[in-house]
Amino acid sequence: MGVSVDVSRMAVQCVKYIIGIGNIPDSVLAALKDHKDLGIHSEMFSDGVVDLVEAGCVTNHHKKVLPGKIVGSFCIGSKKLYDFLDNNPFVLMGDVQWVNYSPIIAQNPKVTAINSCIEVDLTGQVAADSIGTRMYSGFGGQVDFLRGAAICPEAGKPILALPATTKRGESKIVPVLKEGAGVVTTRAHVHYIVTEYGIAYLFGKSLRQRAHALIQVAHPDHREGLEKAAFERLKCMPSP
Repeated sequence: MGVSVDVSRMAVQCVKYIIGIGNIPDSVLAALKDHKDLGIHSEMFSDGVVDLVEAGCVTNHHKKVLPGKIVGSFCIGSKKLYDFLDNNPFVLMGDVQWVNYSPIIAQNPKVTAINSCIEVDLTGQVAADSIGTRMYSGFGGQVDFLRGAAICPEAGKPILALPATTKRGESKIVPVLKEGAGVVTTRAHVHYIVTEYGIAYLFGKSLRQRAHALIQVAHPDHREGLEKAAFERLKCMPSP
């Protein structure tokens, strides 16, 4: 999957924070197997982390918060995962209010926070827990970890990764969020949006610049429609 390749290229050596379950987190973890000296500090993790440990990619040597240990608050996975966790001194499971505390996260070097979402509008507002008024999931530690990476003094990268379209071919980059959808990550906190078509960096940009950057990473079939919608909303053409 192209989105996982782009994320893995952005992910510098040292500490990684991989949040959530599903196709995006799993494919990103698989794409990190060429990396070395990774560290894990995550709200939750699954089998993909075990594969990285077995491949020798995870050492946790460079972490400043509990160096030498994988840190998490809960896990979901197969028997392989639970066998790995059983009485393993390499893993520390902590209280979620401590694990997800942004100032704790930011103490580690080169934090790369990788999250996913449901849709992003042309100004950078992110819906991650609902599809319109219908609740889809909880948003968990998304905001905590994106903020932790953003305030990390050593080259942190807050990343939101998503496929450009749904399984039905609908664009996940949209003119406006669906009516009733909740904004989980505000446009003031968004930094990197990654799809299989590239990377859009939004932090500090105007709405016009944001719309342009997001259209460039949308599916080509939807770009013309998004450009027209951006003009109607912003009363100007998107531009870098």
